[in-house]
Amino acid sequence: MRAKRVSLLDIGLDASFDAAMTFVQSTLQNINAGFEAPIVDIDFVRSRDPSTVLSAFTAPCDVLHVMAHGDHSVTPTFSSSDGRTSVSLEQLGETAAQQGKGISTGAILADGCRTGTGAWQKAVRDCLHGEVTYIGTSGQIGWHESGVFCSAFYGALFRNRGRGMTAAEQAQDAAERAIHAYTMLTDRNCPFRVMTLTPSRWARMALA
Repeated sequence: MRAKRVSLLDIGLDASFDAAMTFVQSTLQNINAGFEAPIVDIDFVRSRDPSTVLSAFTAPCDVLHVMAHGDHSVTPTFSSSDGRTSVSLEQLGETAAQQGKGISTGAILADGCRTGTGAWQKAVRDCLHGEVTYIGTSGQIGWHESGVFCSAFYGALFRNRGRGMTAAEQAQDAAERAIHAYTMLTDRNCPFRVMTLTPSRWARMALA
């Protein structure tokens, strides 16, 4: 069975984001321990170059994990702590249409504040090449919330390597298990939400 490909995209670009992403990388690398061949391939991108970042968004993978500040005061946007780097989903959708390719993944983990709102869901749908499992947040999160959820999510995602399930179905199941685990571990409601998103009518026409 082929290894799953997980793309880690750090747009936050400060020490705290670096520490959080290092934790995620370590979790995934530990999953590979004891196997003759890796069961997860990790692609990691931390860059300010717009072309590099946009290419990372549209590269085929099983899970696209984006770690950044989330903002939708004007339009849903991933941004760095210093404000020098930002990627709006409107911009991403326009670029995808020009190139004829959108986000092509089984799941998107939008690891930032308030990325699960209706505005984000609508904007993501304009960037999709196909149906995805989308994991966003309902409010403010910090490194602790992200770390607890991500360790549970990736642990669940690789517990049986998802035999007989699509990448999106595996991610849906893993996210639901991680949400339950988060609540059990912290005695608090999990800020992460999971849903299925399909390409918007505009995306289906633009990315056909």
